[in-house]
Amino acid sequence: MGETRKLAAILVSDVVGYSRLAGADEDRSDLIDPIISVHRGHIVKRTGDGSIVEFRSVVDAVRCAIEVQNGMVERNAGLAPERRIEFRIGIHLGDVVEESDGDLMGDGVNIAARLQSVAKPGAICLSEQAYWQVKGRLEMAVSDLGKKPLKNIAEPVHAYSVDVGKPAQARPIKSAVRKHRSLIAPLAAALGALMVVIAGGGWWFLNSNRPAPVASNAPQPLAAQRLSIVVLPFANLSGDPSQDYFADGITENLTTELSRLHNSFVIARNTAFTFKGKNLDAKAIGNELGVRYVLEGSVQRDGNRVRVNAQLIDAESGAHLWADRFEEDVADLFKLQDEVVVRLARALQVELVNAEALRSARDRARNPDAIDLTMRGLALLNQVTTKASDYKARDLFQQALTLDPTNADALAGAARVDAIDYMQGWSDKSADVYARAVQRVNQALTFNPNQARAHYTKAILIMFKAKPNDAVSAKEIIAEAEASLRADPSYPWGYWPMAVGEMLLGHHEQAILRLKQAIRISPRDANLGAFHEVMGRALLGLGRIDAAVQEGLKAVDLGSRSVRSYAALAAFYAAADEAPEAKAALAEAMKLSPDVSVAWFRAHDPSFIDVPPGFREALIKAGLPEGDKKTD
Repeated sequence: MGETRKLAAILVSDVVGYSRLAGADEDRSDLIDPIISVHRGHIVKRTGDGSIVEFRSVVDAVRCAIEVQNGMVERNAGLAPERRIEFRIGIHLGDVVEESDGDLMGDGVNIAARLQSVAKPGAICLSEQAYWQVKGRLEMAVSDLGKKPLKNIAEPVHAYSVDVGKPAQARPIKSAVRKHRSLIAPLAAALGALMVVIAGGGWWFLNSNRPAPVASNAPQPLAAQRLSIVVLPFANLSGDPSQDYFADGITENLTTELSRLHNSFVIARNTAFTFKGKNLDAKAIGNELGVRYVLEGSVQRDGNRVRVNAQLIDAESGAHLWADRFEEDVADLFKLQDEVVVRLARALQVELVNAEALRSARDRARNPDAIDLTMRGLALLNQVTTKASDYKARDLFQQALTLDPTNADALAGAARVDAIDYMQGWSDKSADVYARAVQRVNQALTFNPNQARAHYTKAILIMFKAKPNDAVSAKEIIAEAEASLRADPSYPWGYWPMAVGEMLLGHHEQAILRLKQAIRISPRDANLGAFHEVMGRALLGLGRIDAAVQEGLKAVDLGSRSVRSYAALAAFYAAADEAPEAKAALAEAMKLSPDVSVAWFRAHDPSFIDVPPGFREALIKAGLPEGDKKTD
């Protein structure tokens, strides 16, 4: 039958009353559906004058519901009660079964539908599971409804009602507004492209036969949200209008990639393209759309070279936060477009998280929330890995989890720190750290099955226990790494365990290709040295010893001054019969961990010491003891 079980955020809406289907369809097409699209919702099916919608997160679902209800408040202003259209909305986070035709079944859908039925007209009813996902993340007034018995649901469900405000008062209807709809149909069509601005700036375009609300009582435009950004259409500087498609493709694909960043709010492509060719101030655009950041750029093709410039601007201050240039030869234009997009997405994700972390530390130092703390922790993980920085990040993630135990990003970040702690042997209770990392990564994937960092961490946790010729573990590592890259193709670290998995299978050339792709995605990554260390081991497996030494030196030169990197360099030098250099590199490793030995590596990461064949022997040749010094 092709059924799939998963955790999903489900929104169910329905019109209050019975005989307003035509009006509901009109509101759905020009108001509700665009808002659903902006918040990355997927309409599973229509239910008469209602809908069942699946979202990537509960936060997205609730933001969408609030904007829909606020929009209906404005549309209903001044209308007689019998002409008003009001929606009830229910939202639940729960287990669903996706059938082969895309339909969703199960308690996740049933509870959301029942919550909708008990919601007041114009209100949003959340289950307890949904409420705890958004508590503290969104500014909203909530009433605790207590436990509600729901039809055909075995146990009462604790429910909460979101107060989305009171209806606005009407202002006098002008005669011009009463004109027949057909006279302004062309205007309505022209405005259709701008409808998605509703989500970004909180504007609502009113239907021609409905009066506009009094501004003083209307819901105010939303304040700029964290990680909110608009990708403006990249300018084509080639002087050839036929090249517009390349610049437009970068804009569209980059918009999609940035939306993968959890808790991000990215203005939809239709709205962004209304600014094409206009020379507007970034601060004005940010204020108009309600975003914190504006990305602008240009594309220029000159013969067989393509140059892409991009810059990230703080929309509040107008300050330039980041700028970069990518210049490549043209072989396959569409392949080049994909590569530019993924590199830009990676750089921007890092810069956005870092910018939000600085903002959090500056503006919310006294009262940070879980997302602020998580951003600050992630910003530390973007730096060169050290024991001090990782432990500080873990403290921030733990504070975030104290405020919100279901924060998948914080769980994944904490699990990653625990995993690296175990690998480096920093903790005296390494077994406990490993078990905690496994627990946290599984929790993160329960709350967000598409958390890229969590899949990556699960891959390296399997890697740390894998033995040589362990094909089962190798395939599990590669599968989790692939899941990480499906969740976020611009996350380069997914390639690291994938390369090790390929090496466990003896596929050293394939491992090198994986690592080269990671380096192309993130050529300025703070921890780039780790990729070169694994590259050196793969080259050693191919017998290319001199090239392995060069990769080992790159790893250290790029700041990867860890036990693993120095040990790898020692092995490469020993394989090249350069004994003094091998002993010097091993001495640096032993400074970092005096207890290091073959047994020590096997306790923390056997896939390192025994892969590729000959690596362990080279390390012993460099002077690495075989036994654990504590027990010798």
